[in-house]
Amino acid sequence: MALLSPKVIPILMLVASNVFMTFAWYGHLKFKTSPIYVAVLVSWLIAFVEYWLAVPANRIGSQTYSVAELKTMQEVITLTVFAVFSVLYLKESFTLNHLLGFTLIAGGATLIFRG
Repeated sequence: MALLSPKVIPILMLVASNVFMTFAWYGHLKFKTSPIYVAVLVSWLIAFVEYWLAVPANRIGSQTYSVAELKTMQEVITLTVFAVFSVLYLKESFTLNHLLGFTLIAGGATLIFRG
């Protein structure tokens, strides 16, 4: 039942929405020969699902978290999902500079939750 708590469910929904949005924004890069209009249309369809997760996640989350905390979670989740996506799906390298930069961003995010 802890997964259904108002503190956890928005986070899970934001993770799921970010997976969809990352595919919407970057998934087409594996299919560079398809026409751009196809990439845009498919991306819009994927993003439609993302909105059905993100909007309720923020609505539910606002009962427990401030808007600044929700936005901060969104950004940290976005970077995490993107890092995994870029390595596993796009086969790009994840360098020490990426790790250090993301760590600094995550460190800044912790300040939001200290207030």
